[in-house]
Amino acid sequence: MANRLNLKHLHYFWVVAREGSIARAAEVLSLAPQTLSGQLASFEQAIGTRLFERRGRALKLTSVGHSVFRYAEPMFHLVDELETFLGAPEQARPTRLTVGISASIHKMFAYEMIKPALALQPPVVLQCHTGAPRDLIRSLRSQELQVVLTDRIPAIDDEFQWDLYPLGKSSISLFAAPAMAARLRDGFPESLNGMPFLANALDAPYHRRLMQWFQSRGISVREAAEVDDSALIKVFGREGLGVFAAPTVIADEVCRQYQVEAVGQLEDVEDQLYALTRPGGLFHPAIAAICGSEPANGLIRGKLPSA
Repeated sequence: MANRLNLKHLHYFWVVAREGSIARAAEVLSLAPQTLSGQLASFEQAIGTRLFERRGRALKLTSVGHSVFRYAEPMFHLVDELETFLGAPEQARPTRLTVGISASIHKMFAYEMIKPALALQPPVVLQCHTGAPRDLIRSLRSQELQVVLTDRIPAIDDEFQWDLYPLGKSSISLFAAPAMAARLRDGFPESLNGMPFLANALDAPYHRRLMQWFQSRGISVREAAEVDDSALIKVFGREGLGVFAAPTVIADEVCRQYQVEAVGQLEDVEDQLYALTRPGGLFHPAIAAICGSEPANGLIRGKLPSA
């Protein structure tokens, strides 16, 4: 197929299908209609199937033609974007960055880590995806993502090389609706005994450390809900359904945005974020702005976390 698929002919086909006629497509392509018709016939002969049904001067895509057009459409739209990018003055060309963000990370904390890249000139165009660490690292491996923000380090193996960069670290604070927070601040942390707690359902490392901290101090909280969305946990907390945890570094914004109050800060419980890139990721200026350091412990070889 590689010898049969002439990309110039594919482009001619795409323009004809988009314009609906040889005459209009020839005008767009600055070709003689006879020349374009001959090129289209050569393309059909090369791939061994008809792409159009000719009805007088009108053209109608065959079923194969529809399928080929669906493949060609995103390809040539991307080419158009590339031509626009290359045609812009260098200082005006946007820098694009595709970021994967582990679903267990508090999104305001993630934003604080990404923010240095947003100050770059020319501006950075971000494309962000959230998901499970395993899925995000698979996308990093297949080059669908350029950097992954995660709160855990993948298992080590020889299958896939990645660079690890420690980013921000923050102690954990507990929050609640104002009336509940006022009651709990008196006698904290023992005041938490028996209180409803809104748990992170995504096995976040900081959550495990927090549970261990409770246990070490003989504090038994009552799990009111398991929620796999950090924003929804805060909404439930605002409505008085229980106490929830979030990084101290974003405490002011959590209180402002969700109308809750801090109950107390736990210095011994920390949330650590990391950036994972393929080797050489710091050549990308936006990744360099986010990471701002050499890889921790040099190059580490890793594999996808176990299921």
